[in-house]
Amino acid sequence: MREEIDRLVGRNPVREALEQAETRVEKVLLQEGAGGPAIEAIRRAAAARGIPVQTVPKARLDRLVPGATHQGVVALIAPVAYWDLEDLLATVAPSPELVTAHRPLLLALDQIEDPHNYGAILRTAVAAGVSGVIVPRHHMAPLSAVAVKASAGAALRLPIARVTNLAEALESLKSYGFWIAGASPQGQITLWEMDWHRPLVLVLGNEGRGLRPRVAQTCDVLVSIPLRGPVASLNVSVAAGILLFAAIRERP
Repeated sequence: MREEIDRLVGRNPVREALEQAETRVEKVLLQEGAGGPAIEAIRRAAAARGIPVQTVPKARLDRLVPGATHQGVVALIAPVAYWDLEDLLATVAPSPELVTAHRPLLLALDQIEDPHNYGAILRTAVAAGVSGVIVPRHHMAPLSAVAVKASAGAALRLPIARVTNLAEALESLKSYGFWIAGASPQGQITLWEMDWHRPLVLVLGNEGRGLRPRVAQTCDVLVSIPLRGPVASLNVSVAAGILLFAAIRERP
């Protein structure tokens, strides 16, 4: 599943890539002052997919793609191909019976915005033996060179499935026998009280907003990390490490 980090240049190629059903475009860079119908079409296509657009000086684009005729447009492409959820499940445990027998641990990320956090979480997930990660298609940090670097390359070793509707994906995982546990400061139980010894999807929310309401409602249980010191919350990548290693404490 590994692919090299890539860039796409030119107005028509970038627009066409944004309009593909399974686009790997993670971010679009537009030259300062660039305008016209083609540029506006790119902006609309990116906005429809929740893909960030950044305006940058021409010199930056020239450095990114030296010698290329970029027409004021460069797209950053994900360094790995995302998986379909069905393919990830087929790899992890292709039947509810195997889910029950093997008790896989999956991780779901609900709109993590910072690529550094994204990468750090993926590195921790690999260290904890997570079988796969599920992320939403829209409003999620790009799996960019920054995220891959923050993961120390671990992002290239982990199946990551991208879904259109995270809440619906979690419901489908329930039908496979997974228990859905969301991380929340308002959790009904603490990580010490949680029964981790089961097929599990741990869900982590946005850095500022936490879990979206519908995602939280989909969870079977909300789990909190008890804090004794004078802080209101933990960085999401730190919380991921604490919860994932609590989850694997009783696993072989």
